[in-house]
Amino acid sequence: MSINLSTQGQDRPELQKAIEEIVESGFVGVQLRVNDEQGEWVGSAGACELGQSAKPLTNGHFRTGSTTKNFVATSVLMLVAEGRIGLDAPADDYLPEFGLDRRITVRMLLQHTSGIFNHTGELYEDGTFAPGIPMPYGITGKEWVNSRFKTYRPEELVRLSLSKPVRFAPGTGWSYANTNYVLARLVIEKVTGRSFAEELQRLILGPLGMTGTVAPGTSSEIPEPLNHSYYRYEDAGQEKTVDITRQNPSWVSAGGDMISTTQDLHTYFSALMGGKLLPAELLAEMRTPEAKVGYGLGVFAQDTGPGGGTIFHHNGANGGSAALMYSTPDGSKTLTAGLNCVDDADLSIATAFQNAQQRLVNEVFCGGQAGPAQTTD
Repeated sequence: MSINLSTQGQDRPELQKAIEEIVESGFVGVQLRVNDEQGEWVGSAGACELGQSAKPLTNGHFRTGSTTKNFVATSVLMLVAEGRIGLDAPADDYLPEFGLDRRITVRMLLQHTSGIFNHTGELYEDGTFAPGIPMPYGITGKEWVNSRFKTYRPEELVRLSLSKPVRFAPGTGWSYANTNYVLARLVIEKVTGRSFAEELQRLILGPLGMTGTVAPGTSSEIPEPLNHSYYRYEDAGQEKTVDITRQNPSWVSAGGDMISTTQDLHTYFSALMGGKLLPAELLAEMRTPEAKVGYGLGVFAQDTGPGGGTIFHHNGANGGSAALMYSTPDGSKTLTAGLNCVDDADLSIATAFQNAQQRLVNEVFCGGQAGPAQTTD
């Protein structure tokens, strides 16, 4: 197993042991970066490619999945600070072409309280699943594999959602829906007249010097260097595993399409939590959680228990790739990670992913002591 240490030279065997055990739980590879009072530690375990001996890169590019949502939320709030978006204005004011319920505000999009159907499918309380577009976690894995280079327009995703029954009246419940963030992206583009990628560069990437982060739009490419991602599915009774590192992420759009590195995620989240991107009052709004699952405006608040305090995070997964992004409230301690695996339609890796999150949080924020578990997208 490889270990790469920063110039601070801190030997952290407990962190290396943790990521090696995460690999043993079913992941192809893990890259981890921790910045705390002991300095910076960077390490990896497992493999860069399935069946190969090369170790994972420690700052390779990976798809961040729903961690994208935090970048979108921050971009919206920065435009609120510029006076270009009203947080409690009806989203319909900015996107009249969709005929949105006038009760749905921009805030509700960011907090998943709009009630809009999730275009990637809805899992209801009774266990039934209402499918949306083909995706890695849909009913048939083969269908997604065969369409993974297809381009979807954001407007197409929104119109699909609006053709389905709403989950609840706006503001009366909480339901995680990628479509909320597709709409938030469209609001950004409408008020600025520029693409989300351009605004992301202007607002965040450029000012923070982040060179490893991409909002790919409809591009299937991912910058080198990278660790590979895979997908397992059944075809005519035969199990097949394919490399899906290249895929068109427009099926999820701003709900989870971005690419980054552990270094860039650290740079970004430590700056955000440290108050360098948003005015204090808007950062406080972002971090104020709703009651049901503790979700603020594009960020989760998690109580780690006695001695650990509250941490903020937004993790994510996108077809064989996953991201972890955690910080203390002041940005002084962060945990960022990229994981690659063999994914499937049954989400077989889900339990191992949840356990990996909690294991690393325990090591970094709780001194190795188990805190309350929390599952996230």
